[in-house]
Amino acid sequence: MIRFLSVFLVVISLVGTAHAGQVIDAGPEDYRQALNRLGPGDVLRLQAGVYRDGLPLRGVMGEAGRPVVIEGPAEGAPAVFEARDGQITVSLIDVGYVTIRHLLLSGNGARTHAVVAEGRGRFAYDVTLEHLRITGYDAHQSFVGISTKAPAWNWVIRNNHIDGAGTGLYLGDSDGSDPFVAGLIEGNRIENTLGYNMQIKHQAPRPDLEGMPRGPSVTVIRNNVFSKLIGASEAEQARPNLLVGHWPLEGPGSEDRYLIYGNLFFQNPTERLFQGEGRVALYNNLFVNWLGEGVSFQAHNDVPRAVDVTRNTIISRGTALSITGMPEGLEPRVAGNAIFTETLFPDWGEGLNHIAPLSEAESALVAPVEGLESLDLRPRDGQLDKPDAMGVRWPGEELDFAGREREGRVYGAWGR
Repeated sequence: MIRFLSVFLVVISLVGTAHAGQVIDAGPEDYRQALNRLGPGDVLRLQAGVYRDGLPLRGVMGEAGRPVVIEGPAEGAPAVFEARDGQITVSLIDVGYVTIRHLLLSGNGARTHAVVAEGRGRFAYDVTLEHLRITGYDAHQSFVGISTKAPAWNWVIRNNHIDGAGTGLYLGDSDGSDPFVAGLIEGNRIENTLGYNMQIKHQAPRPDLEGMPRGPSVTVIRNNVFSKLIGASEAEQARPNLLVGHWPLEGPGSEDRYLIYGNLFFQNPTERLFQGEGRVALYNNLFVNWLGEGVSFQAHNDVPRAVDVTRNTIISRGTALSITGMPEGLEPRVAGNAIFTETLFPDWGEGLNHIAPLSEAESALVAPVEGLESLDLRPRDGQLDKPDAMGVRWPGEELDFAGREREGRVYGAWGR
């Protein structure tokens, strides 16, 4: 019995010390030495300074509830990673349960990308990118702020600022073979990109990978700012602020959906603000394009299949809202929107939406012609009253653009 107990205690001791998690402090001279030793629960704290050798993570694995965390200072002088031509600044290959936060990634016009889950990897899952500032990755439209080129799922991209990139976020590979699944993109500000502020690619049949969601899931895009006021490419290189492609047409993922709400889409002189296909719920957003078009659901790599457009405020000089190409027998739900446009608008049903000439926007809304920082699309007193209540289908649909309980019945994204 004594021998049995001693063996039992040794086994328990070994299990308990598998990886306790530790805090590692490092600076520009020694941080690379720690990367391959990181395990579940470890925190690599990077000192303020300039880091010129990138952040390559190879096979770095945390666990649920015990991620590997790599962080710079949350306040004061930052940890700055300077880009180098041809070298991805933050490279992710076969990683899981990893959090990267509070870094400044400075492109300085180098011909490279900021953050990439590389295609030579098999997966990148449960990755959190938050409080990153990404600037100057705009040497060409093909260079990206954050990109996934391997199958990626359960990502959180939160509270980042991308200012000046060829493309802000490019999630999924161009041929649909490396899907981006069950993501949360929230609280980001993406501006002054040459091409898309953000694109999520269409998806081919989903690969069978351990851990990848197989049942119906959602990708949430909420509370972001997408602005293309400055620097947008023209002609064949022009791109919308946000484009979302279709889910797999059959098998795992075919019932997935985008929930896109609480975002501000601001100006695009060369393209529309939003384009989508597949299965999308678009609600409680602000769309402002005094320079061109607003929202379009149309065929891209497939067609729109399940479309809800509710409680948005849309201002556009061009076509405000267009939905074309849906299969016979399928109809979009379009209701509760406040729309101001110079372009003729389809009849979505009398009383379901407030549709008015663009010239009436200033009398109906508080400050619709201001710049991004001063814009205010709340309805003026007595304006945009809606006689009938609306049902709620989606999380947060009953709230207004600011996430508050709606006061009174009004058209558009704002409550009273």
